[in-house]
Amino acid sequence: MPKNIKLLLTENVESLGIVGDVVNVRTGYARNFLLPRSMATTPSDEAIKAVAAKRADAEKQVAAERAQREGLTKKLAGVEITLQRSCNDLGHLYASVTQQDIAAALQDAGYPGVKPRDVRLNTNIKRIDAYDVHIKFDSDLDATIKMWVVADRKLDVDRRPEVEVDQHGEMIEQPTGEARHADKPERGEKPARADKPAKPERADPKSGAAPAPEKAVKEKPAKGDKPAKPKGEKGEAAPAPKEDKSGWGKKAEVPTELLSLGAAGRRRRRD
Repeated sequence: MPKNIKLLLTENVESLGIVGDVVNVRTGYARNFLLPRSMATTPSDEAIKAVAAKRADAEKQVAAERAQREGLTKKLAGVEITLQRSCNDLGHLYASVTQQDIAAALQDAGYPGVKPRDVRLNTNIKRIDAYDVHIKFDSDLDATIKMWVVADRKLDVDRRPEVEVDQHGEMIEQPTGEARHADKPERGEKPARADKPAKPERADPKSGAAPAPEKAVKEKPAKGDKPAKPKGEKGEAAPAPKEDKSGWGKKAEVPTELLSLGAAGRRRRRD
């Protein structure tokens, strides 16, 4: 399948052409966008004749739009607009200014016809400042306007930093006023030094012996005083076992009369 395909436009397509133009487009763009919406068809003599009347109306519309844009381009020369935005104390905006914001501001100022795609921004607008905005309708129709982005409240000018640009085009913020000299000491005044830790004691240079470290002194009991031993500790005599008077575990004594009766019984059984 070829990458590009030729189609005949049956509707005006922005940034592509008007009705009756034969354009060369990508196959995927034609299959997924133009053909499903009936905005283009396969070019043929019959199809070109069918859209001839529609093309004449489209050409008149394009001419009228061209004339309107030419007049708007002349009006926009030297125009200045002001946008009021919320920001912090340093002038940084909480939300960037977009193409839609500028187009809406121009419409409110009495310049309708500027679409967001006609506004060309080279960088993101993220701080309070003045900007030159390029408005381009066509390759030969363009204008430059002045836009002022101001804060919605009064800012402390002394606290706002000066902005410089480095070699890469990045903004470098530098404090001004009191903030610039806040961290610098005055002339003739030396900054206070931090307290140094105490040095350890050195050995005696004559004897060469190091100072003895202090040891904790333990209190010793007096010689005559002996600590009393609690009851039940080692070294104490064990108590004597108690005598068991119940008779459990002792051998029972049998009377002799019972023994004689038992022997007589055994003789009778033998007889």
